[in-house]
Amino acid sequence: MKTSLLFIGILALAVFLSALTVMFTSHESRKRFVELQALQEARDELNVEWGRLQLEQSTWATYARVDAIARNQLNMFIPPPQAVVIVNP
Repeated sequence: MKTSLLFIGILALAVFLSALTVMFTSHESRKRFVELQALQEARDELNVEWGRLQLEQSTWATYARVDAIARNQLNMFIPPPQAVVIVNP
């Protein structure tokens, strides 16, 4: 009789610990899922910003803009044909 009560007590303790473990892992799983969603949202925002930066870079690097800056700010010009010297190796 005493051994069966001890066995039942051990089984009850095992069931209780198992329930606590399930509860803990479920909570951790939910926390990790929320963290994953936040990280995915941050990744999406960074991808959008990266696209904007690439578009901005391509806008700043257009040939017409570089040519205008070279002419206006650096006073560069295309030399006349008689000033061009071709060097042969």
